[in-house]
Amino acid sequence: MVFTGTLSHMTREEAQKKVRALGAKVTNSVSSSTDYVVYGTDPGSKLKKAKELGVKVLTEEEWVHLLRQPSQ
Repeated sequence: MVFTGTLSHMTREEAQKKVRALGAKVTNSVSSSTDYVVYGTDPGSKLKKAKELGVKVLTEEEWVHLLRQPSQ
């Protein structure tokens, strides 16, 4: 998972901790092996690259909503 842009619900560090606690890997660059890019305001080139590579993109709000879903 890659985070890009300014997050409004939490700091980037807090977001990365949450993802790691769920067992996911966080990186700082987008590649074809990236599963998700979560973007906030002013996302820049990482969002563009994710779309070019066909990587799934989520807004920060979509990602926060997924975090709140109960585990099944």
